[in-house]
Amino acid sequence: MIPEINYWAVLLATVAAIVIGSIWYTPKVLGDRWKRLAEVKPPATSVQAWLPIVVSIVLSFLLAWVLAGSVAIAWHFYGGSFLVSSLVTALTLWAGFTAGRIITHDVFSQQRVQLIVINVLYELLLVVVMALIIGVWPPAGTV
Repeated sequence: MIPEINYWAVLLATVAAIVIGSIWYTPKVLGDRWKRLAEVKPPATSVQAWLPIVVSIVLSFLLAWVLAGSVAIAWHFYGGSFLVSSLVTALTLWAGFTAGRIITHDVFSQQRVQLIVINVLYELLLVVVMALIIGVWPPAGTV
């Protein structure tokens, strides 16, 4: 079974990820604190400056696409509200995969708790907003 995916919702969720990241990591919000805690140095070349942004956009699209497919499968399996399925699926995947892996990695690499919290909460905000977009804009013919 190939799950039904609303690619417009996926694209909008990707744009939302770009906006959220742009705000979250703005120097006046959490950018300066994150750079200090993560010991990130300013990029030396334009490639070093743009490559992480391009990678982030591509992976945000992949995240939104996988989330949309997972939501469709969960909704078909459990039924009920597409929006609720979207939020529950997003939170479950975030807790089981994203938060769990970030925390495990960062604890072993002895990262500061503040950095772990910034990264995990950013990912939580990201998947919740993506889930809201995907949940309120289900694929045509499914709901």
